[in-house]
Parts: sequence; structure tokens; C-alpha cells
Amino acid sequence: MFQKFKSFIQKKEEVQRDWLFYDASGKVLGRLATEIAEKLIGKDKVTYTPNVDGGDYVVLLNAEKIEVTRDKANKKIYSWGSGFPGGLKQRTFTEMLAKNPEKLIKHAVKNMLPKNRLRDQRLDRLKVVVGSDNPYQGMTKAQ
Repeated sequence: MFQKFKSFIQKKEEVQRDWLFYDASGKVLGRLATEIAEKLIGKDKVTYTPNVDGGDYVVLLNAEKIEVTRDKANKKIYSWGSGFPGGLKQRTFTEMLAKNPEKLIKHAVKNMLPKNRLRDQRLDRLKVVVGSDNPYQGMTKAQ
């Protein structure tokens, strides 16, 4: 009469994490950030459970070679403030890329992640490397 279906719910002790490596050379910032966010969340896995942090580690190489489309390199402005009057700071994409490409990519990926309690844990698994020398070379499985 009625069939009983069992739903799979992953437990945090059963999470299997892999190390994924991406090269940012010539890639578009937004498209790469969405792909990385999906891997950090674990949505590409069959074991995905919304309330369990089941994503992988992501290492992004050549962060200084990321690109944006059209004229956003000069028009896209990042702004932040100190909280004091006159404390507003602003930089364009090009200035941010020259000064700190790590911060630029982490900012983009952070805004792609869901705004919940797991966001900081997921963002901690993103490793951004400026240049092609990879300190995470031997990593294959998480401890």
C-alpha cells in the first residue's frame, strides 16, 4: 500500500574530505567563486546534508592572475570603513588585486556562501596561494 522511503542523513563523524586544486589563471572571478563555494558546501556530493559541513578543502593557485569581465577592473569599487567619521576607504578591483589578491578572492567566495553558522568553518577550508608554488602539494586526504 504505502512504501517507506528512508532518507540519508550524513553525520559529521562520517564526513570524507578531499583536497581540490584550482588554477585561477585567466578565470573570471564570479564564476570561479560560485564553483569554489559549491565545493566548500559539499553540494556536488551525493552525501550532501544541509545542516552538516560536508565540503572539501579547496586550494586556489595563481590568485593574482584572476580576471573580471568588461571594464569592471576599473569600475568595481570595494569600500570599508573604520567606524569613525572620515574613515571610509575605497579601492578599485585593480588596486585590490595588486595589493592583496587573497583578500579579494576570499571576499568573493564568502559572499557566495550561505549566511549561516557554517560559513566561517567552510571559508577556513579555502586556501588561496599567490603564485604557482604550492605549499599544499602533498595533500590528498584530510586528517
